[in-house]
Amino acid sequence: MNEPDLGLLATDSLLRSVVSEVAEIRVREHVMMCQIAELERRGAAAELGYKNLAQVLRHAVRWDLTTARQWLARALSLTGELTPTGARLDPALPVTGEVVAEGVLSGEHITVVAEVMKVLPAEAEKSVVEYAREHEPAAVRSFGKELAYRLFQNDPEPREPEAKRPHNELRTRWAGDQLEVWAKLDEVAGAKFEAMIDPLAKPRPETADEGPDLRSRPEREGDAFAELVDLLLRADLLPEHGGEPVTLTVTMAYEDLVREVGAAMLDSRERIRAAEVRQLACNAGVIPVVLGGRSEAMDIGRKTRTFPAAIRRLLVARDRGCAFPGCGRPPRHCDAHHVRSWADGGDTSVDNAVLVCRLHHRLLHRSEWEVTMVAGIPMFTRPRWLDPERKPRRNLLHTV
Repeated sequence: MNEPDLGLLATDSLLRSVVSEVAEIRVREHVMMCQIAELERRGAAAELGYKNLAQVLRHAVRWDLTTARQWLARALSLTGELTPTGARLDPALPVTGEVVAEGVLSGEHITVVAEVMKVLPAEAEKSVVEYAREHEPAAVRSFGKELAYRLFQNDPEPREPEAKRPHNELRTRWAGDQLEVWAKLDEVAGAKFEAMIDPLAKPRPETADEGPDLRSRPEREGDAFAELVDLLLRADLLPEHGGEPVTLTVTMAYEDLVREVGAAMLDSRERIRAAEVRQLACNAGVIPVVLGGRSEAMDIGRKTRTFPAAIRRLLVARDRGCAFPGCGRPPRHCDAHHVRSWADGGDTSVDNAVLVCRLHHRLLHRSEWEVTMVAGIPMFTRPRWLDPERKPRRNLLHTV
Protein backbone atom coordinates (compact mmCIF):
# COMPACT_ATOMS: atom_id res chain seq x y z
CA MET A 1 0.00 0.00 0.00
CA ASN A 2 1.41 3.36 -1.04
CA GLU A 3 1.83 6.07 1.57
CA PRO A 4 -0.32 9.18 0.93
CA ASP A 5 1.39 12.34 -0.31
CA LEU A 6 1.45 14.40 2.88
CA GLY A 7 1.73 17.57 0.89
CA LEU A 8 -1.77 17.01 -0.52
CA LEU A 9 -3.47 16.58 2.86
CA ALA A 10 -5.38 19.45 4.42
CA THR A 11 -3.87 20.81 7.63
CA ASP A 12 -6.73 19.58 9.81
CA SER A 13 -6.51 16.11 8.29
CA LEU A 14 -2.77 16.00 8.82
CA LEU A 15 -3.13 17.10 12.43
CA ARG A 16 -5.87 14.52 13.12
CA SER A 17 -3.52 11.91 11.73
CA VAL A 18 -0.78 13.01 14.13
CA VAL A 19 -3.20 12.86 17.08
CA SER A 20 -4.33 9.38 16.04
CA GLU A 21 -0.74 8.16 15.67
CA VAL A 22 0.21 9.54 19.09
CA ALA A 23 -2.77 7.83 20.72
CA GLU A 24 -1.79 4.53 19.09
CA ILE A 25 1.81 4.94 20.23
CA ARG A 26 0.63 5.58 23.80
CA VAL A 27 -1.51 2.43 23.75
CA ARG A 28 1.53 0.44 22.62
CA GLU A 29 3.61 2.08 25.31
CA HIS A 30 1.07 0.92 27.90
CA VAL A 31 1.42 -2.65 26.62
CA MET A 32 5.20 -2.32 26.84
CA MET A 33 4.98 -1.03 30.42
CA CYS A 34 2.91 -4.08 31.34
CA GLN A 35 5.65 -6.26 29.84
CA ILE A 36 8.36 -4.39 31.75
CA ALA A 37 6.39 -4.78 35.00
CA GLU A 38 6.08 -8.52 34.36
CA LEU A 39 9.86 -8.78 33.83
CA GLU A 40 10.34 -7.05 37.18
CA ARG A 41 7.82 -9.29 38.97
CA ARG A 42 9.44 -12.50 37.74
CA GLY A 43 12.92 -11.33 38.78
CA ALA A 44 14.39 -11.15 35.27
CA ALA A 45 17.37 -9.07 36.42
CA ALA A 46 18.55 -11.72 38.89
CA GLU A 47 17.88 -14.45 36.33
CA LEU A 48 20.15 -12.68 33.84
CA GLY A 49 22.76 -11.80 36.46
CA TYR A 50 22.13 -8.07 36.60
CA LYS A 51 21.82 -5.78 39.60
CA ASN A 52 18.40 -4.47 38.56
CA LEU A 53 16.05 -4.40 35.57
CA ALA A 54 17.06 -0.86 34.59
CA GLN A 55 20.58 -2.14 33.89
CA VAL A 56 19.11 -4.94 31.74
CA LEU A 57 17.02 -2.47 29.73
CA ARG A 58 20.03 -0.22 29.21
CA HIS A 59 21.91 -3.02 27.49
CA ALA A 60 18.87 -4.62 25.79
CA VAL A 61 17.35 -1.56 24.10
CA ARG A 62 20.22 0.93 24.51
CA TRP A 63 18.32 3.34 26.74
CA ASP A 64 20.35 5.52 29.02
CA LEU A 65 19.96 4.59 32.68
CA THR A 66 17.71 7.53 33.51
CA THR A 67 15.27 6.58 30.75
CA ALA A 68 15.27 2.92 31.81
CA ARG A 69 14.51 3.86 35.40
CA GLN A 70 11.68 6.15 34.30
CA TRP A 71 10.03 3.39 32.27
CA LEU A 72 10.38 0.93 35.13
CA ALA A 73 8.96 3.36 37.69
CA ARG A 74 6.01 4.18 35.42
CA ALA A 75 5.31 0.52 34.75
CA LEU A 76 5.25 -0.40 38.44
CA SER A 77 3.09 2.57 39.40
CA LEU A 78 0.42 1.47 36.91
CA THR A 79 0.47 -2.30 37.41
CA GLY A 80 1.43 -2.91 41.04
CA GLU A 81 4.24 -4.97 42.52
CA LEU A 82 4.75 -8.32 44.22
CA THR A 83 5.80 -8.62 47.86
CA PRO A 84 8.62 -11.02 48.82
CA THR A 85 5.87 -13.50 49.83
CA GLY A 86 4.30 -13.37 46.36
CA ALA A 87 1.29 -11.23 47.21
CA ARG A 88 0.29 -8.71 44.55
CA LEU A 89 0.02 -5.10 45.72
CA ASP A 90 -2.54 -2.75 44.25
CA PRO A 91 -1.09 -0.28 41.75
CA ALA A 92 -0.13 3.11 43.17
CA LEU A 93 -2.03 4.86 40.35
CA PRO A 94 -5.03 2.69 39.43
CA VAL A 95 -7.08 5.52 37.85
CA THR A 96 -4.08 6.65 35.81
CA GLY A 97 -3.52 3.12 34.55
CA GLU A 98 -7.05 2.89 33.16
CA VAL A 99 -6.68 6.16 31.27
CA VAL A 100 -3.19 5.36 29.97
CA ALA A 101 -4.57 2.14 28.45
CA GLU A 102 -6.88 4.34 26.35
CA GLY A 103 -3.91 6.18 24.83
CA VAL A 104 -4.83 9.50 26.42
CA LEU A 105 -1.78 10.15 28.63
CA SER A 106 1.93 10.17 27.85
CA GLY A 107 4.81 8.80 29.88
CA GLU A 108 5.57 12.33 31.07
CA HIS A 109 1.99 12.60 32.33
CA ILE A 110 2.45 9.42 34.36
CA THR A 111 5.64 10.73 35.94
CA VAL A 112 4.03 14.03 36.92
CA VAL A 113 0.87 12.39 38.30
CA ALA A 114 3.03 10.08 40.42
CA GLU A 115 5.00 13.09 41.63
CA VAL A 116 1.99 15.15 42.74
CA MET A 117 0.19 12.14 44.27
CA LYS A 118 3.05 11.71 46.76
CA VAL A 119 1.56 14.60 48.76
CA LEU A 120 -2.12 14.12 47.92
CA PRO A 121 -4.67 11.62 49.30
CA ALA A 122 -5.57 8.67 47.06
CA GLU A 123 -9.04 10.02 46.35
CA ALA A 124 -7.49 13.07 44.66
CA GLU A 125 -6.08 10.96 41.82
CA LYS A 126 -9.33 11.10 39.84
CA SER A 127 -9.28 14.91 39.83
CA VAL A 128 -5.62 15.03 38.82
CA VAL A 129 -6.14 12.53 35.99
CA GLU A 130 -9.21 14.36 34.68
CA TYR A 131 -7.13 17.52 34.56
CA ALA A 132 -4.31 15.62 32.82
CA ARG A 133 -6.70 14.54 30.07
CA GLU A 134 -6.87 18.12 28.87
CA HIS A 135 -3.48 19.61 29.80
CA GLU A 136 0.23 19.10 29.30
CA PRO A 137 2.41 17.62 32.10
CA ALA A 138 3.78 20.99 33.29
CA ALA A 139 0.24 22.26 33.85
CA VAL A 140 -0.66 19.07 35.72
CA ARG A 141 2.26 19.67 38.07
CA SER A 142 1.04 23.18 38.82
CA PHE A 143 -2.51 21.90 39.33
CA GLY A 144 -1.26 19.30 41.80
CA LYS A 145 0.64 21.90 43.82
CA GLU A 146 -2.41 24.18 43.96
CA LEU A 147 -4.65 21.28 44.95
CA ALA A 148 -2.26 20.30 47.75
CA TYR A 149 -2.20 23.88 49.01
CA ARG A 150 -5.99 24.05 49.12
CA LEU A 151 -6.28 20.72 50.92
CA PHE A 152 -3.64 21.43 53.56
CA GLN A 153 -3.63 25.22 53.96
CA ASN A 154 -5.35 25.00 57.35
CA ASP A 155 -2.97 22.40 58.77
CA PRO A 156 -0.74 23.58 61.65
CA GLU A 157 2.86 24.45 60.84
CA PRO A 158 5.33 21.68 61.71
CA ARG A 159 7.20 22.20 64.97
CA GLU A 160 10.95 22.56 64.92
CA PRO A 161 12.63 19.44 66.40
CA GLU A 162 14.38 19.91 69.68
CA ALA A 163 18.15 19.95 69.52
CA LYS A 164 19.84 16.80 70.78
CA ARG A 165 23.32 16.26 72.08
CA PRO A 166 25.57 15.11 69.19
CA HIS A 167 26.59 11.47 69.37
CA ASN A 168 27.62 8.69 67.00
CA GLU A 169 25.29 5.83 66.13
CA LEU A 170 25.52 2.93 63.70
CA ARG A 171 22.77 0.42 63.00
CA THR A 172 22.84 -2.45 60.53
CA ARG A 173 20.17 -4.91 59.44
CA TRP A 174 20.17 -7.61 56.80
CA ALA A 175 17.21 -7.30 54.40
CA GLY A 176 17.38 -10.28 52.07
CA ASP A 177 20.78 -10.23 50.41
CA GLN A 178 21.47 -6.58 51.23
CA LEU A 179 22.85 -5.01 54.40
CA GLU A 180 20.98 -1.85 55.37
CA VAL A 181 23.24 0.66 57.12
CA TRP A 182 22.06 3.68 59.08
CA ALA A 183 24.53 6.04 60.73
CA LYS A 184 24.52 9.31 62.62
CA LEU A 185 27.87 11.04 63.19
CA ASP A 186 28.93 14.07 65.19
CA GLU A 187 30.37 17.14 63.44
CA VAL A 188 33.99 16.00 63.42
CA ALA A 189 33.35 12.40 62.40
CA GLY A 190 30.80 13.55 59.83
CA ALA A 191 33.24 15.96 58.25
CA LYS A 192 35.90 13.24 58.03
CA PHE A 193 33.42 10.84 56.45
CA GLU A 194 32.37 13.41 53.84
CA ALA A 195 36.00 14.10 53.03
CA MET A 196 36.54 10.39 52.29
CA ILE A 197 33.29 9.85 50.38
CA ASP A 198 33.27 12.93 48.15
CA PRO A 199 36.21 11.98 45.86
CA LEU A 200 34.84 8.46 45.37
CA ALA A 201 31.29 9.70 44.69
CA LYS A 202 32.18 11.88 41.73
CA PRO A 203 30.37 10.93 38.48
CA ARG A 204 32.29 8.59 36.24
CA PRO A 205 33.67 10.19 33.07
CA GLU A 206 31.42 9.83 30.04
CA THR A 207 32.35 6.93 27.76
CA ALA A 208 31.38 6.00 24.22
CA ASP A 209 29.87 2.65 25.24
CA GLU A 210 28.08 3.56 28.46
CA GLY A 211 27.53 7.30 28.01
CA PRO A 212 27.44 9.67 30.99
CA ASP A 213 27.21 8.52 34.60
CA LEU A 214 23.44 8.70 35.24
CA ARG A 215 23.45 7.41 38.81
CA SER A 216 21.67 9.62 41.31
CA ARG A 217 23.78 11.17 44.03
CA PRO A 218 22.51 8.69 46.70
CA GLU A 219 23.49 5.83 44.39
CA ARG A 220 26.92 7.31 43.72
CA GLU A 221 27.48 7.83 47.44
CA GLY A 222 26.28 4.29 48.16
CA ASP A 223 28.74 2.87 45.64
CA ALA A 224 31.43 5.15 47.10
CA PHE A 225 30.73 3.77 50.57
CA ALA A 226 31.12 0.21 49.24
CA GLU A 227 34.41 1.20 47.56
CA LEU A 228 35.57 2.79 50.79
CA VAL A 229 35.03 -0.56 52.52
CA ASP A 230 37.15 -2.25 49.84
CA LEU A 231 39.89 0.37 50.22
CA LEU A 232 39.95 -0.11 53.98
CA LEU A 233 40.22 -3.86 53.58
CA ARG A 234 43.37 -3.28 51.52
CA ALA A 235 44.84 -0.74 53.95
CA ASP A 236 48.20 -1.55 55.49
CA LEU A 237 47.10 -0.47 58.96
CA LEU A 238 44.31 -3.02 59.32
CA PRO A 239 45.15 -5.93 61.69
CA GLU A 240 44.83 -8.55 58.96
CA HIS A 241 47.22 -11.02 60.60
CA GLY A 242 45.87 -11.01 64.13
CA GLY A 243 49.03 -9.63 65.71
CA GLU A 244 51.46 -11.79 63.72
CA PRO A 245 54.43 -10.16 61.91
CA VAL A 246 53.54 -8.19 58.79
CA THR A 247 53.59 -10.17 55.56
CA LEU A 248 55.97 -8.65 53.02
CA THR A 249 55.81 -9.36 49.27
CA VAL A 250 59.27 -9.52 47.77
CA THR A 251 59.53 -9.74 43.97
CA MET A 252 62.65 -10.84 42.16
CA ALA A 253 63.76 -12.86 39.13
CA TYR A 254 63.78 -16.61 39.60
CA GLU A 255 67.41 -16.91 38.51
CA ASP A 256 68.49 -14.22 40.97
CA LEU A 257 66.50 -15.94 43.73
CA VAL A 258 68.30 -19.22 43.07
CA ARG A 259 71.76 -17.63 42.93
CA GLU A 260 71.03 -15.12 45.72
CA VAL A 261 72.23 -12.22 43.58
CA GLY A 262 70.65 -9.11 42.12
CA ALA A 263 67.89 -7.02 43.66
CA ALA A 264 64.35 -7.63 44.89
CA MET A 265 61.40 -5.23 44.88
CA LEU A 266 59.25 -4.56 47.93
CA ASP A 267 55.56 -3.60 48.02
CA SER A 268 56.67 0.02 48.28
CA ARG A 269 58.55 -0.39 44.96
CA GLU A 270 61.84 0.11 46.79
CA ARG A 271 64.65 -2.24 45.76
CA ILE A 272 66.81 -4.20 48.16
CA ARG A 273 69.81 -6.49 47.69
CA ALA A 274 69.20 -10.22 47.66
CA ALA A 275 71.41 -10.51 50.74
CA GLU A 276 68.90 -8.44 52.72
CA VAL A 277 65.95 -10.67 51.90
CA ARG A 278 67.03 -13.36 54.38
CA GLN A 279 67.43 -10.76 57.13
CA LEU A 280 63.94 -9.35 56.45
CA ALA A 281 62.51 -12.84 56.67
CA CYS A 282 63.42 -12.93 60.36
CA ASN A 283 60.83 -10.25 61.14
CA ALA A 284 58.17 -10.73 58.43
CA GLY A 285 56.72 -13.47 56.29
CA VAL A 286 57.92 -13.42 52.68
CA ILE A 287 55.70 -14.34 49.71
CA PRO A 288 57.92 -15.38 46.80
CA VAL A 289 56.62 -14.34 43.36
CA VAL A 290 58.22 -16.11 40.41
CA LEU A 291 59.07 -13.80 37.50
CA GLY A 292 59.18 -14.59 33.80
CA GLY A 293 61.81 -13.51 31.31
CA ARG A 294 60.24 -10.03 30.93
CA SER A 295 60.06 -9.47 34.70
CA GLU A 296 56.36 -10.38 34.78
CA ALA A 297 54.82 -11.83 37.91
CA MET A 298 53.62 -15.04 36.31
CA ASP A 299 52.25 -17.33 38.99
CA ILE A 300 51.95 -18.07 42.70
CA GLY A 301 50.02 -21.21 41.85
CA ARG A 302 47.23 -22.60 43.99
CA LYS A 303 48.69 -21.59 47.34
CA THR A 304 46.28 -18.70 47.81
CA ARG A 305 43.16 -17.32 46.14
CA THR A 306 43.97 -13.68 46.88
CA PHE A 307 46.29 -11.68 44.65
CA PRO A 308 49.46 -10.33 46.28
CA ALA A 309 50.58 -6.77 45.70
CA ALA A 310 53.28 -7.77 43.20
CA ILE A 311 50.80 -9.36 40.81
CA ARG A 312 48.34 -6.53 41.34
CA ARG A 313 51.00 -3.99 40.35
CA LEU A 314 51.53 -5.81 37.06
CA LEU A 315 47.77 -5.97 36.46
CA VAL A 316 47.62 -2.21 37.01
CA ALA A 317 50.45 -1.70 34.52
CA ARG A 318 48.71 -3.90 31.93
CA ASP A 319 45.00 -3.00 32.35
CA ARG A 320 45.42 0.58 33.72
CA GLY A 321 42.00 0.38 35.32
CA CYS A 322 38.76 -1.55 34.87
CA ALA A 323 39.19 -3.66 31.73
CA PHE A 324 35.43 -3.92 31.06
CA PRO A 325 34.62 -2.30 27.67
CA GLY A 326 33.78 1.37 28.07
CA CYS A 327 34.58 1.63 31.79
CA GLY A 328 37.01 4.32 32.90
CA ARG A 329 37.31 3.46 36.61
CA PRO A 330 40.90 3.82 37.85
CA PRO A 331 42.94 0.95 39.34
CA ARG A 332 42.33 1.98 42.96
CA HIS A 333 38.61 1.27 42.43
CA CYS A 334 39.21 -2.20 40.96
CA ASP A 335 39.48 -5.78 42.17
CA ALA A 336 41.57 -8.54 40.63
CA HIS A 337 39.27 -11.18 39.14
CA HIS A 338 40.23 -14.76 38.25
CA VAL A 339 39.45 -15.37 34.57
CA ARG A 340 39.17 -19.07 35.33
CA SER A 341 37.65 -19.35 38.79
CA TRP A 342 40.05 -20.33 41.55
CA ALA A 343 37.39 -22.76 42.79
CA ASP A 344 37.47 -24.43 39.36
CA GLY A 345 41.23 -24.88 39.44
CA GLY A 346 42.35 -21.51 38.09
CA ASP A 347 45.73 -20.23 39.23
CA THR A 348 46.47 -16.92 40.91
CA SER A 349 48.54 -15.46 38.10
CA VAL A 350 48.71 -12.51 35.74
CA ASP A 351 47.64 -14.66 32.79
CA ASN A 352 44.51 -15.71 34.70
CA ALA A 353 43.52 -12.31 36.09
CA VAL A 354 41.91 -9.07 35.05
CA LEU A 355 41.19 -5.78 36.85
CA VAL A 356 37.47 -4.90 37.05
CA CYS A 357 35.53 -2.35 39.10
CA ARG A 358 32.96 -3.43 41.68
CA LEU A 359 29.98 -3.07 39.30
CA HIS A 360 31.50 -5.12 36.49
CA HIS A 361 33.06 -7.65 38.88
CA ARG A 362 29.54 -8.45 40.09
CA LEU A 363 28.30 -8.66 36.50
CA LEU A 364 30.96 -11.24 35.62
CA HIS A 365 29.92 -13.42 38.56
CA ARG A 366 26.15 -13.05 38.17
CA SER A 367 25.48 -12.83 34.43
CA GLU A 368 26.42 -14.42 31.11
CA TRP A 369 29.13 -11.84 30.45
CA GLU A 370 32.42 -13.70 30.00
CA VAL A 371 36.06 -12.70 29.96
CA THR A 372 38.90 -14.58 28.29
CA MET A 373 42.57 -13.86 27.71
CA VAL A 374 43.65 -13.46 24.07
CA ALA A 375 47.37 -12.92 23.52
CA GLY A 376 47.64 -11.56 27.06
CA ILE A 377 44.74 -9.10 26.60
CA PRO A 378 41.40 -9.41 28.48
CA MET A 379 38.53 -9.77 25.98
CA PHE A 380 34.87 -9.57 27.05
CA THR A 381 31.91 -11.35 25.45
CA ARG A 382 28.36 -10.07 25.88
CA PRO A 383 25.42 -12.39 26.74
CA ARG A 384 23.83 -14.12 23.76
CA TRP A 385 20.54 -12.30 24.28
CA LEU A 386 22.41 -9.01 23.90
CA ASP A 387 24.81 -10.05 21.12
CA PRO A 388 23.87 -13.25 19.23
CA GLU A 389 27.26 -13.28 17.49
CA ARG A 390 29.08 -12.91 20.85
CA LYS A 391 31.91 -10.93 19.33
CA PRO A 392 34.77 -10.38 21.85
CA ARG A 393 35.44 -6.77 22.80
CA ARG A 394 38.12 -5.01 24.81
CA ASN A 395 38.36 -1.71 26.67
CA LEU A 396 40.05 0.85 24.44
CA LEU A 397 39.84 3.73 26.92
CA HIS A 398 43.04 2.78 28.70
CA THR A 399 45.07 2.23 25.53
CA VAL A 400 45.31 5.90 24.57
